[in-house]
Amino acid sequence: MVTNDRLAFAGQFTCISKALCDNPRQTGLSMQITLKIFTCLLCAALASAPAWAKASQQVSTNGSPSVPLVLVGGTVIDVTNWGHSARDMQDAIVIVRDGHITDVGTEAEIAIPKGARVIDCAGKFILPGLVDGYAGVNSQGQANANLYMGVMTVVAPNDHAHGLIDFAANPRPHLYPIDSVGVTDNWSLLAKEPDWMGKLREGPRRAELGPEITNQQLTETARLGTRVVLLGHEITAANTQLIITRAHQLGLIIYGEFVATPYAVGVEAGVDSLLHMEHYDLGVIPEELQRPLVDDPEGAAANTAYDYSQRLPPTDAHLRGYAHFLATQHAALMPTFSLNFLQLPGHRNLWKEPAAAVLNPARMSNPSNPVTGEMDYPLSYLPRHLPASGQRWFEENLRKKAAQDAMRMWLINQTIFDANPHYLAASGAAVDGTMPGISLHTELELLVRLGLSPREALAAATNNYALQFGWNELGLIAPGRRADILVVDGDPTANIWNARRISLLLEDGEVVDRDALLRIKR
Repeated sequence: MVTNDRLAFAGQFTCISKALCDNPRQTGLSMQITLKIFTCLLCAALASAPAWAKASQQVSTNGSPSVPLVLVGGTVIDVTNWGHSARDMQDAIVIVRDGHITDVGTEAEIAIPKGARVIDCAGKFILPGLVDGYAGVNSQGQANANLYMGVMTVVAPNDHAHGLIDFAANPRPHLYPIDSVGVTDNWSLLAKEPDWMGKLREGPRRAELGPEITNQQLTETARLGTRVVLLGHEITAANTQLIITRAHQLGLIIYGEFVATPYAVGVEAGVDSLLHMEHYDLGVIPEELQRPLVDDPEGAAANTAYDYSQRLPPTDAHLRGYAHFLATQHAALMPTFSLNFLQLPGHRNLWKEPAAAVLNPARMSNPSNPVTGEMDYPLSYLPRHLPASGQRWFEENLRKKAAQDAMRMWLINQTIFDANPHYLAASGAAVDGTMPGISLHTELELLVRLGLSPREALAAATNNYALQFGWNELGLIAPGRRADILVVDGDPTANIWNARRISLLLEDGEVVDRDALLRIKR
């Protein structure tokens, strides 16, 4: 049987139907092609498709319609309009067929198809599958943990901290790959391609690439199925503007984590999202601190700039002006608060979560202590040779400093929140104590703690991605959307914790056995 999705092109073939890694923006074969040629190309594409082309929901090809699945009696949660709408639909009927939602309405509006598989959702709440906008998936355990926690789509980097994306994991969430552009990078998705090995190989430090080669890189990574390009520390202002323009022409989304480029330049050029609360605060630094970052985006000049930005009082007029600027621009904020969850008050041991049972600390970067759930702070050479009491004193001081730094950044972000920017939920997992799947829920908790309503936080992990990025295949319980669906036992708009109380999970319209997700070895 032939699937209707992600028949990817490799080598010299173009994409057919929905493209590699869920990218609907790639071009299809001409409708004028003859049946014979189409069949040959289709077979070749199937044979040569890369491992990262996920098999999708199958469609019946024997002439008979597939059996629909119907959710009956639940309340469909409204996450439209950035979470500002509250038109929940009670006693709803949701019809799913061939991996997509086909109908949503009340019993008076919709008839249940004959022969359908009906699931009673009375007293429960129906949500779209969650999106983690920035997290690694480097193993089957991480894929399972995401699914178990209802994270159905992960926008995944391929880098030294998050590891290689495991496109072969099965089952797994929908993976939307992120690639770096404009710099040498041994972890780029193109780095193993013969034509790109030499061009992208890093020297002692990353080097910015010229406009011509960067344009070629954008074209090639888009061909692979990349969904997002990341503009990192080394990209300078002129290249930032060129990359954003060309990337948008190719249908790519741009994340910004600027250092050499002033944040005002990147934002005004049209970057789609600003990544990490500990980075986008650099937008407040004065020109005399910004200028040296062109030549020193990772060294002493960068340390001075960060120290300045992170020590501004929350009432600072420049900070408030910057917050207003961000709120009036296109860019949405992706703060990844979860990277500081364990340094903030009120945290807990995430290793006690059921999903943590399938996570291997060895596949995580700087994980928390599996016993205590706290971050460990390795001592430098001299303190390691002190008596145990002296070592504990140094460790406690490091812990207090980390907590103070996290709280200082939190207060700065409260000032930014007061200007009402748009938010996207992302965990940053599995780095610095964050955990796949689990930490997207801590991100929702922290967004609510910051001041978003539970509904607004849910929107940040669902339909805001459709609104901000044009990813209209996901994010809503609505006709035409992908049937990635959570059914939960409590109202998540009353308490965000209820988003974790998952009683039913659908991916591509298929019921997922959540208990089975926990029955794998680390």
